[in-house]
Amino acid sequence: MNISKNIKEFQLKIPKNVTLVAVSKTKPNEDLQEAYDAGQRVFGENKIQEMADKYDSLPKDIQWHMIGHLQSNKVKYMAHFVDLIHGVDKFKTLKEINKQAKKHDRIINCLLQAKIAKEDSKFGLSFSEIEAILKSTELVELSHIKIIGFMGMATFTDNQEQLSEEFSALKNFFETQKAKTETENCALEVLSMGMSGDYQLAIKNGSTMIRVGSSIFGHRN
Repeated sequence: MNISKNIKEFQLKIPKNVTLVAVSKTKPNEDLQEAYDAGQRVFGENKIQEMADKYDSLPKDIQWHMIGHLQSNKVKYMAHFVDLIHGVDKFKTLKEINKQAKKHDRIINCLLQAKIAKEDSKFGLSFSEIEAILKSTELVELSHIKIIGFMGMATFTDNQEQLSEEFSALKNFFETQKAKTETENCALEVLSMGMSGDYQLAIKNGSTMIRVGSSIFGHRN
């Protein structure tokens, strides 16, 4: 697998306004370093301990994104360095992120995870639950987090029409919320949709951030 070649190809083929998150979970530091040397600065991990170990040994200008399902009790292990948390699907988790960020005098960026897939297995909030969080008076009190957008995972299917519908539903919801939500700790700019198999369709439907693992690093061991 030629990692640097893959990174350079992505840099050429995705629009300038789309951020590429290189999903580096389970990959050794050498692979991340190769991607870094090719210009990649944003890496996504799904296990906090693994991400913390990589943070300690890799260049300090890397932006670390937590992309996996998040357990509140683990937030403290990454609060001093994580750049963006993708999968926030409970208000309780926001409160914990806020508490831990405060200890380090940081503001941690978060994405609310919307449930767009037809499958039952995916985590996430319904659109009405997201709206309730954005409107809540409690949210305003969390001064050490910032909600900067939404994340969604489409159904695992080859049905392009279905994928398109799921992505565009989230895009439309994102636009309506963006138009009416602007507080100190909430400014919606990021729409994280699309992975190795469906990122092109996600970008067509308005994604501004894609999470790509196997197309960069090869399949996981």
